[in-house]
Order: sequence, then structure tokens, then C-alpha cells
Amino acid sequence: MGLVVYWYDFICFGIVAAAVLGAAVVLVRKEGAAEGILSWRRRLRRAKPEGEPFKYESLFLPILEDYEEDEGDVRAKEPAGLITWEEMWMSCWVCLHPAVLLVVRFVALVVMVLLLAWDIDIWGGTIYVYYTEWTFTLVIIYFGLATLISIEGCYEWYKQGSVRDQHETTDFLRMDTEQEAYAAERAGENINENTVRLQRHQEQENRKKAGFWGYTMQILFQTCAGSVVMTDIVFWVIIVPFLSTERFSLNLLMGSMHSVNAFFLIVDSALNSMHFPWFRGAYFMLWTALYVIFQWIIHACGFSWWPYPFLELSTAWAPLWYFALAILCIPCYGLFTLLIKGKERYFPKWFPHAYQNLN
Repeated sequence: MGLVVYWYDFICFGIVAAAVLGAAVVLVRKEGAAEGILSWRRRLRRAKPEGEPFKYESLFLPILEDYEEDEGDVRAKEPAGLITWEEMWMSCWVCLHPAVLLVVRFVALVVMVLLLAWDIDIWGGTIYVYYTEWTFTLVIIYFGLATLISIEGCYEWYKQGSVRDQHETTDFLRMDTEQEAYAAERAGENINENTVRLQRHQEQENRKKAGFWGYTMQILFQTCAGSVVMTDIVFWVIIVPFLSTERFSLNLLMGSMHSVNAFFLIVDSALNSMHFPWFRGAYFMLWTALYVIFQWIIHACGFSWWPYPFLELSTAWAPLWYFALAILCIPCYGLFTLLIKGKERYFPKWFPHAYQNLN
């Protein structure tokens, strides 16, 4: 029997469509919009001489540095979502070798692959009707990519020497440039402050950007964060106490899959140097909406059983459930955001000599 649509189901469709549209608008504005790029390019032409190109990158559209103009003054400002290559594989702890982060990511990858293989061996491929398996697989992909990037990062570490020394040298040269500019002003020379600021900004640009795979890893990381929190909260707070059936019964495998994912992701977050800009929560919203749309499609094709009763469209309470699910995405993503922001705010105070910020 195909999917039967009632009038109130259109409210559910509208809720999901609004979530997708809102997420798309956020990403277009924050990751880089065509209109914004043209505006930035016009500003760059006024700020830089002709023939001196700028090179920027992002996953979909170039991330261009934003130049704010205020009464003829030009200030270089890095966008919130800018990612450097070193953030992908270096630890936020000074004394921790990058190989330690590599080992953690590889162990997480192996353990989670084994758990997923165990799950598929018991239930077969049909297990992918569950959001849990979608999220679990996404976390595996993240740790797989993170492991590969950590391997390349460790190779660069040994090949080029300590990256920390390079940062210290860059900081020293930047301080030297500022001192020379100040001395020149005191000597009465006509120094263009805008040029000095742009030169300093160009030094920041010399840091290697993350590239396509770096941005992909960052997006996976933030998508996994929200998805894992939602998966585990729904499982432990709603399904286990209220919706347990023969298929949902709690066992070692199910308990492990709804705890190991969060454990490894939190450990990785405590060790890595990756930042957590809020707007990439839109990817998590799109990921969740994609799963809901997938459920609609397979039910329209004749699949009759709903893996999560609160997604069922045949009840008049469906719009309320869908609205609650959309709202739940906000605190789920916000909880992990608070963890990262707390780490970035308090760890430098608690461990001033051990913690480093690479951004």
C-alpha cells in the first residue's frame, strides 16, 4: 500500500520545506553567495592595485575575505567559517603530538566499523531505514577522512619540522612589521595605514587553507555533532523508556551504537583544533530533512512500517511531532556548540601554557 496523504500532512511537508529553505539561505549567506562575492570583489578592487589577485577557496563558492569600509578606512576581517589546514590535524594541546590524534581517530574508525558490521550482519541492509545507521555511517566517514588527513598532516610534520615554530616566526615577523610601521610614522614618513593592514592580512593568507577535503571534513564534523546528539537523546529519552518493542529492545549492540558514537566524537573534539561556527548547523538540518524525505519516498513506494512512530503521517498529531522534531534540532546542535565554545573560552584560562588556538 502506498503513502496515503491527509490534509494535515501538508503541514508536515511545509515544516520540512521551511527547514530546508532556511538552512539553504543560511549557507548561501555564510558560505558565500554570488552577490556577496561581487560586492567583495568591488571592495577588493578599491583596496588593492590592479593586477594583484586574491585567491580564496570554499567547498561550493570562494570564501573571500570581507573588507569593511569606514570613512575611507579598510579593515581586513576573516570570515567566521575560514579554515586552515593545520586545524584539521594538529591538536589544541601543545604537548600532544599529532600522531596521538591520528591514533584516536583510527581507533574510533575501527571500533565503529566493527559495530556497524555487527549490526548489518544481524539485521541486513534494511537496517538503513533507521536514522541511527545513517548517523553512525556518517560518523564513520568523518573518522575515515579525518584519519587520512591526520596521516598527511603527520607526514608534513616530519617533512617540514614543527609547525609551531613556523607560527612563532610568523608572529615575530608580524610584530617586526608593526614596529617598523610605527617607527616610520614617528619619523614623519607618509605611511598608508590601509596598505599596512592589507600587508598584515596577506601574511595571514600565507597560511595554508584547508582546501576541498578540509572543508568537507569540517562540514562532516559539525553535521555529525548535531546528528549524534539527536540520535542518542531520542534513543535514550524517548525510544527506550516509551517505545521499546521487540525490534527496539535494548541490548549490548544497540546500547553501544548509541553511546560509542558520542564518546569518540567528544574525545576527538577535546583533542582537535577545529572550530565550530554556528551557521554550519544548517548542514545538520539538511541531513535530518534528507532522512525524513527518504522515509516519505520509501513509503510512497509501498513501504508500510515506520521505524520511528513520530514520523508517521497517518495521525492527526503528525504536524505537532514534525514541528517538535524541527525545534529539537536547535538544542541538539546548540548543546555541542556550547561544549566547543566552553572549551575555547575556558581551556586557555585553565591551561594557559598547554592549550593553543591555531585560528
